[in-house]
Amino acid sequence: MAIKSAKSQPAPTFTAVPLVIVLVLTVALGAVFYFLMVRPAPLPTQITLTAEAKAYVRYLKLSEVEMKAAESYMKSTIVEIVGKITNAGDRSLRLVEINCVFYDPYNQVVLRERVPIVRSKASTGLKPGESRSFRLPFDSLPQSWNQGMPQLVIARIEFEN
Repeated sequence: MAIKSAKSQPAPTFTAVPLVIVLVLTVALGAVFYFLMVRPAPLPTQITLTAEAKAYVRYLKLSEVEMKAAESYMKSTIVEIVGKITNAGDRSLRLVEINCVFYDPYNQVVLRERVPIVRSKASTGLKPGESRSFRLPFDSLPQSWNQGMPQLVIARIEFEN
């Protein structure tokens, strides 16, 4: 009894071109998704001091400024900057914003945050000669912060009409 040999068939040829195209398209779509969905939002344009506001800054006095730390109900530390602002000029103010600039031990800026300390609610801005207390809470300061008082710089003033 003779065993018949199987006819050898040529091995199927496999072309990798479609697989490479699919892989390249997948990577490209992933990169597009990453850049469109994950990238940080552009920073909003911040209004700077006008010439009129720059001239008026000398009439704004910050006093009794101190820093406090408190523990929140979620067991995290909240740093608060509290103080008073006085309008020693002759114009009523609708808005005053300051930049709080936090530094690391090497005097490098680690956080710059603009916050309002005077906001007009129903036309009750800061009148000439008036003082108002402010409280600025910060709950997510960088670990590299030097634990010192931040620099407070007046960044924006809006006058009432």
